[in-house]
Amino acid sequence: MGKVFSSATEAVADIPDGATLAVGGFGLCGNPMELIRALYDAGTTDLKVVSNNCGVDDWGLGLLLFARRISRMTSSYVGENREFARQYLSGELEVELTPQGTLAERLRAGGCGIPAFFTPAGVGTLVAEGGLPWRYASDGSVLVASPPKETRFYDGREYILEEGIACDFGLVHALRGDRYGNLVFNKGARNFNPLCAMSGRITIAEVEELVEPGAIDPDDVHLPGVFVQRILEVGAGEKRIERITTRSREEA
Repeated sequence: MGKVFSSATEAVADIPDGATLAVGGFGLCGNPMELIRALYDAGTTDLKVVSNNCGVDDWGLGLLLFARRISRMTSSYVGENREFARQYLSGELEVELTPQGTLAERLRAGGCGIPAFFTPAGVGTLVAEGGLPWRYASDGSVLVASPPKETRFYDGREYILEEGIACDFGLVHALRGDRYGNLVFNKGARNFNPLCAMSGRITIAEVEELVEPGAIDPDDVHLPGVFVQRILEVGAGEKRIERITTRSREEA
């Protein structure tokens, strides 16, 4: 089936400037770091990225952001990245903020061929009414604002229409995968990774351990290989924590 690649560099080589990417991860958990580094080294730019957040200033998608390689983000939470806030407020970066559950369902819908769906999330807010700043001008005025969304009532309750998201490429990180692309995620790393894999027309999965087909019990598969076109083994690598909060043993 030819899904196994020998390096991240080879796996991302055909991602062009201006591509749309669905990138897995939640905070710093489950970030496809080797693929992100390979894109950074390749110099790929003008990327339109869909991801729950944008890493931090020196990790995750923050590496591409700091190098001005990302032109647009569709995200839910961006509060840990100072450079993200600076670029957004200065008009260098376009940002579409989306409720987290809505973002998850938009990715899943796009991967399943569902063009749009109705949800109550965002009713009565600027999410529904439009006017959320997507891009600021250099003088602080709003250059691009979100459009109003279609609304409809079901059983007396108002809903808004949200579109599914299908991206050119999906980049994900998994604990284990086989040569057919079947993936198993580790605990919290099973966050947006399966959804981003579904959203990508071509999905590249980096795995800590690559095994032969049959080594993963079918009941243990979190994402079937039909959603994965490329896979490579990267080892465990470094894992980071956004905020470490501890207390003394006496207090515990």
